[in-house]
Amino acid sequence: MPKHSRELIGKLEYEALKIRRHLIRMIYQAGSGHPGGSLSATDVITALYFHVLNVDPKDPSWVDRDRFVLSKGHACPAWYAALAETGFFPIEELDTLRKIGSRLQGHPDMRKTPGVEASTGSEGQGLSNGIGMALAAKLDRRSYRIYVMVGDGENDCGQTWEAAMSASFYKLDNLCAIVDRNLMQLDGPTKHIMSLEPLADKWKAFGWKVLEIDGHDFTEILKAFDKAESVKGKPTVIIARTLKGKGVSFMEGAVGFHGKAPNEEEYEQAMTELGGEP
Repeated sequence: MPKHSRELIGKLEYEALKIRRHLIRMIYQAGSGHPGGSLSATDVITALYFHVLNVDPKDPSWVDRDRFVLSKGHACPAWYAALAETGFFPIEELDTLRKIGSRLQGHPDMRKTPGVEASTGSEGQGLSNGIGMALAAKLDRRSYRIYVMVGDGENDCGQTWEAAMSASFYKLDNLCAIVDRNLMQLDGPTKHIMSLEPLADKWKAFGWKVLEIDGHDFTEILKAFDKAESVKGKPTVIIARTLKGKGVSFMEGAVGFHGKAPNEEEYEQAMTELGGEP
């Protein structure tokens, strides 16, 4: 069977659809949340949790597990759905998103949620956190890898570039960053707020191996992760071109759904488009 068989791609597409349905339902029931960036990140997160990461849901603290940090913490509904579908906690718990006493807060909390490696949400800090993990792995002579997803807006942050400089200085080839390049942030298109281009050249200048892919094409996603694992002596960044709101027609490219729950009519339409029951 080819390494990235049609069967594997089909399975990932199926899981991604389930995650999209989960996150829309979660945000609708909570009455708040971030659907746009969750939907854009879904396919990369699905590939990580259903194929790439070496983790054990029954032992979330296993010392040799791979680590994933969602620096764009507001997209946690997609992450929670992937964690639930892979067995870190019951799927029914997804219904408690943003509720008082829930383990599923509006931004990830490593003290509460099994499988969450770092509390995130403050822009620009997740990559630094991942670098600490990657350095620890090197010092402890462990072979696990660290993956960090950052949002477009986080490339505005000075700390992101301080972290990028440090990662190449320490030759952290066990570190892979993924930029969810959906071209939008809270207040509008990134090009109107703080133009990031030439983004790939910037990461290259900071000493990283740069891969650019379609972040919704599982074949490209899996090949990029394979390539990242083969790179030696430097960290890798995958710039994943994505679409904010991917999968729900009226959310695609709509900055208004960065941080807004769908109303009842929108929820029903979204679930219909995703092939699920409202």
